Amino acid sequence: MSKDRADFWFDPRCPFAWITSRWMLEVEQLRDVEVHWHVMSLAYLNKDKDIPQDYREMLDEAWGPVRVCIKAEQEHGSEVLLPLYTAMGTRIHVEGQEFGKQIAVDALADAGLPPELIEAYDDASLDEAVARSHHEGMDAVGDDVGTPTIHINGTAFFGPVITKAPRGEEAAKLWDGCVAVASYPLFFELKRSRSAELDFS
Repeated sequence: MSKDRADFWFDPRCPFAWITSRWMLEVEQLRDVEVHWHVMSLAYLNKDKDIPQDYREMLDEAWGPVRVCIKAEQEHGSEVLLPLYTAMGTRIHVEGQEFGKQIAVDALADAGLPPELIEAYDDASLDEAVARSHHEGMDAVGDDVGTPTIHINGTAFFGPVITKAPRGEEAAKLWDGCVAVASYPLFFELKRSRSAELDFS
């Protein structure tokens, strides 16, 4: 039986991507799957959209972490993305630290990466590389795109959107279902309104 492949696009700022990423790590322990991590950008995704001003301001601040992730990948390879993302996401979503540059500084230290990578935080010249990585993930999904985005054995989906990461066999069964729908080329959509609060535990 061949190994499944998941390509996961994340923005450290997105709580939905964070929860789904923690599920994906659980799946990796339970199923024969190889996960590859990639950067997308909520700020880039929404740059031309009509969104509330407070959300726009939040997204303006979201450029910094994705720039740091892209620069880290450029200089140290894609294998550093998961530890860096985990370090950022733990501070942002689990610990609820105030969002800002210090989170990236501390995350670089946690991931064992050079502290000078923090210079990327305000370096807009990296935005082209951010956009390129973003499009590699998002264009294959189509217009109804958001985060998390996962390519499962080459089939791209927005989702799964979950409000708490399942563990054990529940996590594995959800993955099996995703692999099943990804295997049918004419499957496109399953959706319902969210009725549960986000749970980062």
